[in-house]
Amino acid sequence: MTRMTLALLTALALSACETVEGAGQDIQNAGEAIETEANETQAQM
Repeated sequence: MTRMTLALLTALALSACETVEGAGQDIQNAGEAIETEANETQAQM
């Protein structure tokens, strides 16, 4: 029983890490897109 609980908690922790990492990558990509648009707008001024 203890081993099953430990395995379940480990699996949940690992999946949460992947979710946070994926969200971080999405936010980084969005920031890069905003930066690109800002640079293009500034170049047109």
